Amino acid sequence: MQLLVVQRILGILFMMHSVTMLPPVLVALAYGEREWADFLITFGILFIFGVAVWWPVRDERRELRTRDGFVIVVMFWTVLGMAGAIPFMLDLDLPFTDAVFESVSGFTTTGATVLSGLDHLPKAILYYRQQLTFIGGIGIVVLAVAILPMLGVGGMSLYRAETPGPMKDTKLTPRIIETARAFSYTYLGLCAACALAFWAAGMDLFDAVGHSFAVLATAGFSNHDASFAYFDSPLIEAIACVFMLLGAISFSAHFLAWRGFHMRYYWQDRELRAFLWVTFLLIILFTLMLAWTSQYSDFWQALRYAAFNVISTLTTTGYVTANFSEWPSFLPVLLMLIAFIGGCAGSTAGGLKMMRVMLLYKQGMREIWRLAHPRGIFPIKVGGKSLPNNVVDAIWGFFSFYMLSALVLTLVMMGTGLDAVTAFSAVSASLNNMGAGLNELGSTFEPVTTFGKWVLIFAMLLGRLEIFALLVLFTPAFWRR
Repeated sequence: MQLLVVQRILGILFMMHSVTMLPPVLVALAYGEREWADFLITFGILFIFGVAVWWPVRDERRELRTRDGFVIVVMFWTVLGMAGAIPFMLDLDLPFTDAVFESVSGFTTTGATVLSGLDHLPKAILYYRQQLTFIGGIGIVVLAVAILPMLGVGGMSLYRAETPGPMKDTKLTPRIIETARAFSYTYLGLCAACALAFWAAGMDLFDAVGHSFAVLATAGFSNHDASFAYFDSPLIEAIACVFMLLGAISFSAHFLAWRGFHMRYYWQDRELRAFLWVTFLLIILFTLMLAWTSQYSDFWQALRYAAFNVISTLTTTGYVTANFSEWPSFLPVLLMLIAFIGGCAGSTAGGLKMMRVMLLYKQGMREIWRLAHPRGIFPIKVGGKSLPNNVVDAIWGFFSFYMLSALVLTLVMMGTGLDAVTAFSAVSASLNNMGAGLNELGSTFEPVTTFGKWVLIFAMLLGRLEIFALLVLFTPAFWRR
């Protein structure tokens, strides 16, 4: 382990992150709020700390190894979550645990909140919360590699540790810096388009920009307690559905389609086609159930609420337009379960990712075929290409640890006093980075105990770093030379 190199990179990243405290300063000044001083203080603290970490090892420029990349990513996300809590403690007098919960929830694009009365909070704080989701969505380390070539180290180690999904070795361009830039430009372009669409549909500019950050990051933070129900606009909800889906699509597909200026790249993506089919079938199921039980006045009302909440949950965004805890039959629990599917690999969505779900299904079918034809050879193919067995084995391992983590964390949350359904929804919302819970956690996670909040913070980081990137640090083999 090259600890001095790790220290140098962390110092640079902290200095870079300190700059993100300056936009809220401008927002506070624009709205005549006193919070500008607290954000300026936070900027100074983070910048000075970054310099103090970086300066003694500024000349360490050796090549990063994969293990170094994992350590940097995990340490940075953990410490960054705590550093991001400073404005919440200074401006809102939140306890340390609540402030860290809110900060980590934003950075991990979870969208769970311990706050209430959002409509009356200072604009600078509201903007800061949305900015957290923007940074988390693009991936702060990928962003660093994209705009800080001065790092002077191989960026692929960081990129592999940070980027979500099972196909991490796929690069859009020959050089990793160009790949990260392509990812960043695509993300920024979609954010700008989303903000303009919201503004044109009737949102004020402040809400349009803030919600575009969270929608593309599939995060779920809102400036209003009622979330998207505050706007009560079918048009705004339809725009949000489109951009939530775009955020849950692989950014590789976006980049290739835009560079080639042709939609065939989307259609050729088998994972995307499966994701859209699952979305369509779930919307139909929820609409028919809501219409059949007369939950809403007519079929079109049922379709409106079913489509928005299904898309929001499946993409692990977590926005709501209805209290789905009160929906009839199995629908509330099913919503929690579909969050485990998540979006496409290489997107900002959480969950298992559709690619893994597809491969798990194919592997299950292969085992059935083997029972019928013991001598047969049945390769698992994606896009006409056979996958090596080690990829399938890795996905089974990931799935096993993911489900085991969900089970253990649910039991721990039940030990804090939550009933089984509420505990499961809290873990599902955190581990899948989805944010919306059931029962008393439908609007805020404030009722959770202090210990329970730390458990959920761990679950958010576990989901954001896709289990192995975090758990590998707890294995003795990782630290051996």
